[in-house]
Amino acid sequence: MTLAETILAAHSGKKKLSPGDFINVRPDVILSNDITAPIAIKEFYKLGVKKVFDPRIIVMVPDHFVPNKDIASAEQARMLRQFAQEQGIIYFECGQMGIEHVLLHEQGLVLPGDVIIGADSHTCTYGALGAFATGMGSTDIATAMATGEIWMKVPPTIRFIYSGKLPKWVGGKDIILYTIGKIGVDGALYAAMEFTGEAINALSMDGRFTMSNMAIEAGGKVGLCRADGKTIEYVTPRAKRHYAVYEMSPASECSHVIEYDVSKLEPQVAAPHLPSNVKPVGQLKDIKIDQAVIGSCTNGRLEDLRLAASVIKGRKVAPFVRCIVIPGTQQVYLDAMREGLVETFIDAGCAFSTPTCGPCLGGHMGVLAAGERAISTTNRNFVGRMGSPKSEVYLSNPAVAAASAVLGRIASPDEL
Repeated sequence: MTLAETILAAHSGKKKLSPGDFINVRPDVILSNDITAPIAIKEFYKLGVKKVFDPRIIVMVPDHFVPNKDIASAEQARMLRQFAQEQGIIYFECGQMGIEHVLLHEQGLVLPGDVIIGADSHTCTYGALGAFATGMGSTDIATAMATGEIWMKVPPTIRFIYSGKLPKWVGGKDIILYTIGKIGVDGALYAAMEFTGEAINALSMDGRFTMSNMAIEAGGKVGLCRADGKTIEYVTPRAKRHYAVYEMSPASECSHVIEYDVSKLEPQVAAPHLPSNVKPVGQLKDIKIDQAVIGSCTNGRLEDLRLAASVIKGRKVAPFVRCIVIPGTQQVYLDAMREGLVETFIDAGCAFSTPTCGPCLGGHMGVLAAGERAISTTNRNFVGRMGSPKSEVYLSNPAVAAASAVLGRIASPDEL
């Protein structure tokens, strides 16, 4: 079986699974946030159930509009807080929380071999650990909280093999943007995307999280990397329970295999208004920007901030450009402060924020006006995603975003 099938079989009591099979699966982690949890909580109570199936596997993280930007978001966060107190589930309050898809693996709450479901499409991030992680609707999450099970169809697997050594300034964000540009936003529709090859083996865990995070932007059900030595080294000091490592078999049957040589890949940028509208950075150098955003569940980890800081150190953000830096969690914030990265960003004229999803979804902390352009390390650039439907968002890696902030236009770090 493929890696996805092997993990799902272990969680459904089956010896053999094939694409298209319908199964009941027992998840290890059930996740929701301040936008999706209120719907799930209301539906949970409609079921007539008084207690969740197992409070130890349910996690709620208010991160999209937190710190609360208005009364409506404050009411949503209060609903999560009250439910968490009532049910005894795992909950992260403002000041201890972070962006959910940076926080959970940092805290050791998601592990290799797990099945993780979340009422957020970017739950697929945890596939980087060798886990089956996928997003679901809030009503599905409500049922899972009540029963401890989910119902799903086994996805087919597409195996992506990346060969070659990555050039300077090119990382996980560029590989996944390049892939989406090649196959389209529906190129892996309801498929498990297996990421393999020497380029993936060389990637850090942060780079792998970035790749798995954006599997959904290709329509994928999950984006999987095998759990190797780097994975075990990452999870060993964090794990709070036992976990199992499952291998992807080279002999397993995939729907198809796609191979890319990334040895000559340039930094990639997705132009409006789709993550698949991808071009090498050199083709977009005439595009002026009003804002640069460095952060999000895609690129808000410590490695991302280090990369951006290495580009912007000793330089200044261009006049009339806003550069907003958002660490993924409180721990990332603290580590960045201890390493002097926060000072580097502030000296350059950046705004440095408490952890939040913020501008990624047009929530707050960087909403765009009509006619404005942003380059962002986030994952989506749909019409109106970051504010006005007349604004534009370009997606890039942190180094490109930092260089663009300095030059006031889309730029490669090599230009500095």
